[in-house]
Formats: sequence, C-alpha cells, structure tokens
Amino acid sequence: MPPLISLIIPCYNEEESLGLLYEELCQISAAMQERYGVGFEFVFVDDGSRDRSLAILRQMAKQDSRVNYISLSRNFGKEAAIYAGLNNCLGAYVAVMDADLQHPPAMLPDMYEGIVYENFDCVAARRTSRSGEPPLRSFLARCFYRVLNSVSKTKMVDGATDFVMMTRQVLKAILDMPEYNRFSKGIYSWVGFETKWLPYQNVKRSAGASKWSFLNLFFYSVDGVVSFSTAPLAISSILGALLCLTALVIICVVILKTLIYGDPVAGFPTLICAICFIGGIQLLYLGIMGQYVAKMYMEVKRRPVYVEKEKRLNSRYE
Repeated sequence: MPPLISLIIPCYNEEESLGLLYEELCQISAAMQERYGVGFEFVFVDDGSRDRSLAILRQMAKQDSRVNYISLSRNFGKEAAIYAGLNNCLGAYVAVMDADLQHPPAMLPDMYEGIVYENFDCVAARRTSRSGEPPLRSFLARCFYRVLNSVSKTKMVDGATDFVMMTRQVLKAILDMPEYNRFSKGIYSWVGFETKWLPYQNVKRSAGASKWSFLNLFFYSVDGVVSFSTAPLAISSILGALLCLTALVIICVVILKTLIYGDPVAGFPTLICAICFIGGIQLLYLGIMGQYVAKMYMEVKRRPVYVEKEKRLNSRYE
C-alpha cells in the first residue's frame, strides 16, 4: 500500500471556506499522488459549528471516500478539535492545518519532502510577516514569543503556526500527553524531535471572519505561559520579597526622620497610595496563583478533552 498522509482540519463555522479548501486539497493531493505515490485522508473536525459546516462535510464524505469527519457535541475549542483529529487518523504522516486557507496547501509537498528526503521528524510553517493584521495584534504576538521564550525552557520560534506535518513517532509522543489544558505549539516543541521550519508570508482568510477575538488571544497566550512555565510564580515570590524589603527601608527612614528632624509623618494621601499599591500587588499574585490552581483543578477532574456527537471515518467506516 502507498504511504498515507492524514490531514487534520479543525473547523468552526467555516461553511464559506470548506468548498474552496476541498478544491485546493484535491489539486494538491492529485499532484502529490502522481509525484510521490502517496495516498490521502482528510479528517475534518467540526468543533460544534452553528452554520452548515457539518452538512457540507456529510455531503463531501458521501462523494469522496477520502473525506472523514468528526462532529463534537459542542464547541470545545481548536486545541480539543486538533486532539480529536490526531486520535482518529491512520496516516504514516500527519499534517494539521486550518480550514480558512491561511495555511497554504501548496506547502504540503515541501513538508513531505522535508520528512522523507531530508530525514526531519517534523516540518512546520512559520510566518515571516503579519501583513494584513492590525499593528497592535502583531506587536503583542511578537512580545508573547519573547516573553514565553524568556521564562520557559520550551522554546518556540517566532511566527510558529499550527500548520505542521509529522511522522507517526512524533504523533505518538503528542498523544502520550493527554492533558486537558492543551497548547499545541508548546507541545510540538516540548516533545522535541528534529524540526524543519518553512517560512511563508501571511495569507488572508479565503472567506468568512476570524473566530479569534483580542480577548480570546489574550487568554490563549496566558494558557501558553502557564502550561509551559512556572516562572510567574517565582517572579511573584521575588517581587513580594522586594516589596517587603522596600517597606522595611521606608519604615526605617520615616522613624529616623521623625526622631532626628522631628518631621511629621505624611498623612492620608500617602496611606491611601500605599494601601492601593500593596493591595494591587497582592491581587496580582493571587491571580497568578489562581491560574495555576485552575489548571490543576481541570486536570485532576480527568474530564475528556472532547466529546464526539457524530463521526464518519470512511477508511474504517464507523
């Protein structure tokens, strides 16, 4: 049998993009099949879409035996959808990509060659530009990579995306991490293996609007830092110690000034500023600790990462 490439495609309200993506995948898969003699399966994961995405996937699966789909019972998030796809693929080589064509399917041959002919374990795409994105969002994204790399032993390449092709060995290592709070970019780096990075220019969505708001991206970045670093806890302890030392010095200065010069101690405004400052620092520390406690709380409950409502896997016909 020819080697099989599994494409994992999470989708949420992507009815406008699915047809365009399918056309491109058919073209690329036909070209790769002729050139490399490989087979394909397309594993779409419908993450609780509210539009016609699932109906479109059902129709595609009837017409093309390579099309498989998994429908989740609700919107569990992109990370859960990726995990569901990885759990249900058969390929010797597995690729993860978005449904909106921001991950160009034309890069798949280069990814395959990087693994098969250059002996890399994993080939991933990284954006070298963020043209088309709001400047503030691009600036904050670059800051996120700098912060994460400075506080974590798990290093991430600036511009790294979820668009990646891996061997079965890498897939097994990822599936051996069944954690509930998932951050795929960090997991890809944490498992190690030799990775080749393919640069590409940012591509706009083929249709529809992004499902990622600024607030969603902020919480996603917090998840990334908390999942792969305990540095915020250490920083909180250090800042707390420095604050105590500063307070002790100020107390000594106030006492000496009062005893030596007879200066009156500053009154109400100084007291209010000190209380607000210290209270803000304490709340910040509690918030940081709360993030870690919340992650542990979700992990120890051992809930499944996702729940399937419906699926059709043509290669196994379930």
